[in-house]
Amino acid sequence: MAHAKQELLTPITTATRGTSPGEGKKAWLSWLDATVRFEGSDLIVKSGLQPRIRHRGALRDLTVPAITEEVMFQVAKDILDANQLDHFERHGSIDFAYDFDKGRRFRVNLFMARGRVSIAARLITSRIKRFEELFLPQILGDISMSAQGLILLSGVTGSGKSTSIASMINYVNERKKVHIITIEDPIEYIFEDAKATINQREVGIDCTNFNDALRALVRENPDVVLVGEMRDYETFEAAIRAAETGHLVFGTIHASSAWQTFGRIYDLFPENEREQIRKLLAYNLRAIIYQKLLPSLRPEISRIPALEILINTPPVQKFVLDGREGELLEIIKQGTEEGMVDFTTSLVRLVESEMIHQKVAYEATPKPEELKMRLKGIA
Repeated sequence: MAHAKQELLTPITTATRGTSPGEGKKAWLSWLDATVRFEGSDLIVKSGLQPRIRHRGALRDLTVPAITEEVMFQVAKDILDANQLDHFERHGSIDFAYDFDKGRRFRVNLFMARGRVSIAARLITSRIKRFEELFLPQILGDISMSAQGLILLSGVTGSGKSTSIASMINYVNERKKVHIITIEDPIEYIFEDAKATINQREVGIDCTNFNDALRALVRENPDVVLVGEMRDYETFEAAIRAAETGHLVFGTIHASSAWQTFGRIYDLFPENEREQIRKLLAYNLRAIIYQKLLPSLRPEISRIPALEILINTPPVQKFVLDGREGELLEIIKQGTEEGMVDFTTSLVRLVESEMIHQKVAYEATPKPEELKMRLKGIA
């Protein structure tokens, strides 16, 4: 096992042969430039292959020779500072942000795979799309303008949660004179102050961790808070307490539907604390938006979101307090006047408007029989 670890973490200083300082950075900047020019969302680079960019959801090769192992090691030496390089050699991976120009930066993960350097980089811009560009309903704007409470975006990795939540934050930014603080790991989008004042804090650069940043909130006087991904007990507890004390708090969480998000939250807490968290959610939750990106039929649109929206109305609050979260899907179906929508209805609307293929809808739904009936017009 010790031998395997030594092979994985080959010191960068001895792994580069036949390359010179600066050669790696030159190659790196050319890949970033290509990603921007070809409107890619991500850059993937691996030794022995051509660099690839993700364009409209698909990976495409750049028309350059395959990248050698030596060049990849030189990239690591050229773009990491001494502390980062030391961390990379000791741990085998590192996350950092790389500023490309004034309005664009890349969120980068540099990692070792079978003894070779690989790169995954996501383009981050100050160009934040509006609801209509993302095919999101206006009800998200109404939710975003709430005075206080907890707003959760749920879904799996790659479901567009960060993009949607950025659009919601920017909706507030353009309309209210408030102080917005984001705590992110790493920063996903670069906001520009409009009516609001926005301070973005990146974990590992501006603060040590989420918990320290959340504890400091009370001294920073925010009105609106974005807490990246809620992965653990401490982060979620701090977020719900911030909502309880009068802040509007946005966050993301991994879950497979709006109503199942409750179970995901309760699993973060010891059993003896779950009843207290249930009460805090019942009184402080504003909305849960579940999202899944699906391939579109329209050539000008790569992917389109299917949504499930739960808004904390009095019936929802009562069901949560009574521990009947498993029955909330029926409340969602009955809450269309309040702006709620269940996932099946969202899929039906997308199929009927010819935005997605029926096959895509069936692959996405957890309830294929219900979807089949609904597409036939049977309620």
